[in-house]
Amino acid sequence: MVRRYLSVISLAEARALVETSFPAVPGIVRVPVDAGAVGRITAEPIFARFSVPAIHLSAMDGIAARSADTVGASEQHPVTLPDAARVNTGNIVPPGYDAVIMIEDVWVDGETYTVRKPVSPWQHVRPVGEDIGETEMILPRGHRIRPHDLGALANYGVTEVAVINLRAGLIPTGSELVPAGEMPPPGKVVESNTLMAASVLAEAGVETHRYGIVVDDYDQIREAVRRGVAENEILLVSAGSSAGTRDYTADIVRDLGEVLAHGVAIKPGKPVIIGRIEGKPVIGLPGYPLAAATVLREIVMPLVAGYGLFVREPERVAARLTTSLHSDIGTDEFVLLSAGRIGDRWVAVPQSRGAGVQMSAVRANGYMQIPSQKEGVEAGETVDVRLTVPRAEAQEAVLVTGSHDPALDQIADLVRPRGVDVHSTHVGSMGGVIALKKQECHAAPMHLLAPDGTYNTHYLERYLPGADLVLLCVAERQQGVISRDGLGFDDLPGRTFVNRQRGSGTRILLDHHLAERGIDPGSISGYEREVTTHLGVALAVRTGEVDAGMGVYSAAKALDLAFVPVATERYELAMHREMLDDPRITALIETVSSEAFKKVLRDLGGYETGETGELRELRG
Repeated sequence: MVRRYLSVISLAEARALVETSFPAVPGIVRVPVDAGAVGRITAEPIFARFSVPAIHLSAMDGIAARSADTVGASEQHPVTLPDAARVNTGNIVPPGYDAVIMIEDVWVDGETYTVRKPVSPWQHVRPVGEDIGETEMILPRGHRIRPHDLGALANYGVTEVAVINLRAGLIPTGSELVPAGEMPPPGKVVESNTLMAASVLAEAGVETHRYGIVVDDYDQIREAVRRGVAENEILLVSAGSSAGTRDYTADIVRDLGEVLAHGVAIKPGKPVIIGRIEGKPVIGLPGYPLAAATVLREIVMPLVAGYGLFVREPERVAARLTTSLHSDIGTDEFVLLSAGRIGDRWVAVPQSRGAGVQMSAVRANGYMQIPSQKEGVEAGETVDVRLTVPRAEAQEAVLVTGSHDPALDQIADLVRPRGVDVHSTHVGSMGGVIALKKQECHAAPMHLLAPDGTYNTHYLERYLPGADLVLLCVAERQQGVISRDGLGFDDLPGRTFVNRQRGSGTRILLDHHLAERGIDPGSISGYEREVTTHLGVALAVRTGEVDAGMGVYSAAKALDLAFVPVATERYELAMHREMLDDPRITALIETVSSEAFKKVLRDLGGYETGETGELRELRG
């Protein structure tokens, strides 16, 4: 039987529900100072066992004396001390003395010490408890222990500390799941949500336990949930929270306790379950990875913070959004972004919004929230970006927007050791030209064939008239027909086909050759089906979804497919000339010009590197 969601509640209501429905009383454990205390949160105040220093110590090399014996000393009336003792820094000041005089200020004649100026009581003396006194508080409760706290704790006699301990169990459910490390057969997927969740929780200091995969069987899931609740303070059940026919989690939570909410108006992440069993929170995570990640960040981590653990708040930047985003009224939507600085402003490029596209999270360095009361955000608006990396790292991001090529990933890999983080967005060559025109990217990869047979300059002069630009040659590359059976261009009519998106250089090249041969695009089944990468074309061919597609040789080679060349084209990165003053772009250019990169291209195959790294100018 298909069950619908319970009444869907807002994100604000979900957070309030979590905050008020659970006692949030964590466990307490004692851990040795020298083993795993860093990052833990103190559960009670910590006090010094003894004073430091425990006795008066000399703060200087000199002599210990009584300050009263130096009264009246001057250059005209030096005073010979009736009693003194030689001490070095850190030595105990002998009883009866209340000052230390630096040796440089003492005239020494055998065992006789003469001074020419008076000293004050306790001068250059570290008194008992100067650092800390016995029973004085070192750290209060709720303090996150830092590395330099450890040395102080040890120095003050503390060998173990009481810290907050929160245990979370993670149960993956689903007959379609296979353990990480296994190659999933068709129809199966690798269980990765609990691995991600455990890492997120561990960063906050939560002790996690990942249970084995439980197949879609009511009794088995029920027993796993019962055990998980008994052994942990928080329980997360992954992938059993849809509204489909196997929605066992909600029924089991209801059986063992109560369902407080089934459905929260967030995207991705709507089918989340918030339940309570034996007074403990049980959260049903959606199966899609980005939906699960959203629920973790927006609902589970505020719950964890309520137990007193440290949950890091993201740094924020105000950025110009490059693309309009529609959103449904009544739903808080979270969109992953690649953010970077271009000149003196931040720019944010949206990643794919599919809940199952984990690479969107890998490629992103931030995210934004579209509030439930808005229908969306327009391109050019300033949005609040919450960074998922340190701000300093985000400032090193280079936004590359335009045509896709596998070589871009290789450039990103080679330039990363120089502190440059390349973020590529595949919108086609024309999309890159428009982004360059709006100054919403650092570089626009392109391979646009003009009617006169030249590449790229014709379109840049047309769409960016008067702009001072430079083009960095990545390579000349082979484009052709990718197939399983060695199909050529003239074999395409009557075959199933997958195309690149409108505005891409590959699409323009295809249309050019179709027109040249008088082939009607309508005769090619699948001409309207679009993918955004060359690898996407090759995958569609290899899986048998289509007979052929246009792409680069390196993509065909990577998947061991047949390739029939159609053209050799110039693939370049277009940039505004002012970018040449940016150290990140300097590193990018030097990387593209390097022998290491040229070797990578030769190994990939289908590239000519004779002009790789060359710059040509296009002055306005």
